[in-house]
Amino acid sequence: MLFGILGETRAWHDDGTEVPLGGPARRALLALLLIRPGEVVSADRLAAAVDPEGAVSAHALQSQVSRLRKALGSGAALEQAGAGYRIVVPQDDVDACRFERLAQEGRAALRAGDAARAVPLLREALELWRGPALAGLADSETAQPAAVRLEEHRLGAREDRIEAECRLGEPRALVPELRELVGRHPLRERLAALLMRALFAEGGQAAALVVFEETRRHLADELGADPSAELTALHRELLSADPSPAPAAPPAQLTAFVGRTDEVAEVAGLLRVARLVTLIGPGGVGKTRLSVEVAGVAADDVCFVELAPLRDGAGLPQALLSALGLRENGLGMGDSRQSPVDRLIAALSDRVLLLVLDNCEHLVDEVATLTARLLAVCPRLRVLTTSREPLGITGENLWQVKPLDGDAAERLFTDRARAVRRGFAAEPQVVSRICAALDNLPLAIELAAARIRTLDVDDLAGRLDDRLGVAARGSRTADERHRTLRSVVAWSWDLLTESERQAARRFTVFAGGATAESALRVCTTDGETLESLVDKSLLEVAGGRYRMLETIGAYGGERLDAAGEREPVQRAHAQTFLDLLRTADPHLRRAEQLAWLPVLTAEHGNFLAALRRAVEAPDVATGLQLLASASNYLWIRGVSASVAPQAIALLEAVGDAPPAGLGEEYVTCVLLAASGAAGRPVWQRHRATAEKALTAAWSAGRPGRYPVGLFLWMMRNASEADPGSAFALVSSQRDCADPWARSAARYVSGFGPLGEGDTALAERTFATAVEGFRALGDRWGTALALDALAGLAGGRGDRAEAIALTDEALTLTEQLGALEDSADLLVNRADHRIGEEATAARADYDRAAGLARRAGSSTCLAAALRGLGDMALLDGDLAEAERLYGEALERVDPHWVKSVGTQVRTLAGLGRVAEARGDHAEARTRYREAACAVADMGADIWDVLRLLGLPAGVIESVAGAVSAR
Repeated sequence: MLFGILGETRAWHDDGTEVPLGGPARRALLALLLIRPGEVVSADRLAAAVDPEGAVSAHALQSQVSRLRKALGSGAALEQAGAGYRIVVPQDDVDACRFERLAQEGRAALRAGDAARAVPLLREALELWRGPALAGLADSETAQPAAVRLEEHRLGAREDRIEAECRLGEPRALVPELRELVGRHPLRERLAALLMRALFAEGGQAAALVVFEETRRHLADELGADPSAELTALHRELLSADPSPAPAAPPAQLTAFVGRTDEVAEVAGLLRVARLVTLIGPGGVGKTRLSVEVAGVAADDVCFVELAPLRDGAGLPQALLSALGLRENGLGMGDSRQSPVDRLIAALSDRVLLLVLDNCEHLVDEVATLTARLLAVCPRLRVLTTSREPLGITGENLWQVKPLDGDAAERLFTDRARAVRRGFAAEPQVVSRICAALDNLPLAIELAAARIRTLDVDDLAGRLDDRLGVAARGSRTADERHRTLRSVVAWSWDLLTESERQAARRFTVFAGGATAESALRVCTTDGETLESLVDKSLLEVAGGRYRMLETIGAYGGERLDAAGEREPVQRAHAQTFLDLLRTADPHLRRAEQLAWLPVLTAEHGNFLAALRRAVEAPDVATGLQLLASASNYLWIRGVSASVAPQAIALLEAVGDAPPAGLGEEYVTCVLLAASGAAGRPVWQRHRATAEKALTAAWSAGRPGRYPVGLFLWMMRNASEADPGSAFALVSSQRDCADPWARSAARYVSGFGPLGEGDTALAERTFATAVEGFRALGDRWGTALALDALAGLAGGRGDRAEAIALTDEALTLTEQLGALEDSADLLVNRADHRIGEEATAARADYDRAAGLARRAGSSTCLAAALRGLGDMALLDGDLAEAERLYGEALERVDPHWVKSVGTQVRTLAGLGRVAEARGDHAEARTRYREAACAVADMGADIWDVLRLLGLPAGVIESVAGAVSAR
């Protein structure tokens, strides 16, 4: 006999005919016995299941049991045991027990990696369900826990089945089912993860990220919790799966948007016909919030740039590059002739984008100049700015953001007051008087409403009359509302306790917010004080970081100066982030680098602020230590050139000799100064002194403190005419105590035998470096060494091995978010494919060119254009090949060592074009230029040309031109 409780309680004979169980009382009785076959169920529980009102007597229960026993006949043993009853049947005869067994076996198969076996098991388990578990009994207190448990197992089995089916085949067919399940279970993180993966599989990366954000919001709103580590890791994985740059999204809003609905629609409409719109108005009037709401409806692709942390216009282009998600350097190190503005133009030239520039007033001239240039050369770009004054450039459309109207202001005050005091209600006239006293300014209203938590509304109105009366009713000038807001900030500040005022004014030294740990340390306060400042709207908290509004920060900065605390607090700030950088540095050379890079990226503004103050002081020791501790992060992220001006300024303060005990820090500063466009003279002036300092630090068998500085020294010196001493210094560390330095030294050492033509020894050395980097979990070093091995494999004609190694390196660079590195590797892979897989090679070149344009990297773009020129030459299109080679040659950076290969191959390509046209004189000229570029490398010309993969005839032509130099 078979029994079913996964739905309405039923029983069937072995021949399939149904057993007539009778009314609901007997079905409830049987269901409760079948939850745990063979276990005794007390008579009281059975009676409660039969009649929750408790009207069933012991005799009546016995009568129901007797009738049920008669209905079941010999198919089941229904026994009395002590003070209860039990049913004795095989476990597999009960659908719930069979379901749990099959589901458990399916899950075990899934965890063992056997999805093909898991799917039929899980489907069979789920097909046993005919409706809700214990239908008709689930509301009973005696059965509810079992029903909940079974339903939870059912949902878990569906998740297992979906995951198994995703592993077996096309997951996109599962998207509708997953959307329905996520809608019913918004807090179920595993369902969200499955939906995110399925959406990403069908090309919906943006949709997948929306699912994460919605899940994160549900968890925060309903549980007050953050997503799990697994879901957060999946989020990072999806972000890094596509190396396209991810622009900064508008900040998520924590409160409802009140009023201005019509303004949002009108500004969005204006942006459809105008390419530049500026929201102007006084501080605190709501320009930023309006821009966020407009961005949400005006465009699909939005980049939101907060300019308030910038102190001057010098960092404006770099701030835009960072917001667009663009790195500044690739794996290779060296000078770059391309300015940040040129990179911006290259990245935005063909992109449909709404660029929102928030808080422009303190940089209005620089913003106006840059915006005008970008709009002139990027025809598909639109710009929305917020400022207290117009940019004053042609084509600008001004939108005056005025204070809220009376009704909206009162709604805003009431909404925010109810957020801090449940059930808040007040006379409309009192609320209207408060808002009028605040000139209906949104920020002022929010600050005042926060005080409702501790003040009565009438008391609040009286205090506002006392403190703001003159400002609100005095002579009205253009800056009157600003002074009113200042009075509100001052009033709110005066109501703080002394400990709150101290923490608030000290917090103003942060740039871009702070974690709780950093805020507690720098402000020398406690968590309760920070939370109190949040409650009173002096601080905001989101994503685990505290932030202070600009207007409050400006006032708090004045209070910090008045208290005479700025210098010691700034020292504490610098030391806090110096300690963070030192803690993170070793992790950046190991498997934890993906976890630590986002941590340091979030603190980039604080690092720059600490560095800038050290330069301005000048505090040479702190500045040098900050740069040295951050160097690994700066190079991996590709933002080393952003600190080149500060590095140059520090070197000016240092002079020609490094400070005592800071030799390595001095070396790192020289390297970072040389990474900028103006760094060449600095490099020439300080190179010899820096090499002596580095040699002193890495000698006598003891490792220095900054292994990355040693490695970068060799990378930077590789483009010099005589890198021998630098090469020897790095190579000497092959057996040093630091494992990362050993791997880096072995990687660098591989170029020695490579230059001498001993490719076998070079390959063994690079392979050893790969093993060392990989054992540490360092993706950056591993990618470098894999790329070198791929070049050797390609040089000996093993294209399959070269492509496989390049694929490995490409995976690692994409995990790091290295857009330019990925473009560089795509070109290398295409070079390996071009002989036998022309279609795949063209696709790689095209993709590399696209990535290079998005990143604004002229060097990577030159390599991709050279490859496309090779393709055109193979197709016999001489005019197109010549055009592409010419464009590539214009973009080659002669100071970057990795550009030498591009330069040689481009010149050789132009020589082949000339030969094909019969112009032998032009061909000889081009081959001679290529030969000069090779000879300048100081290596055997034949080996270099072979490693470049040039055709035999071209190698002979170029090598033969050496004698004509």
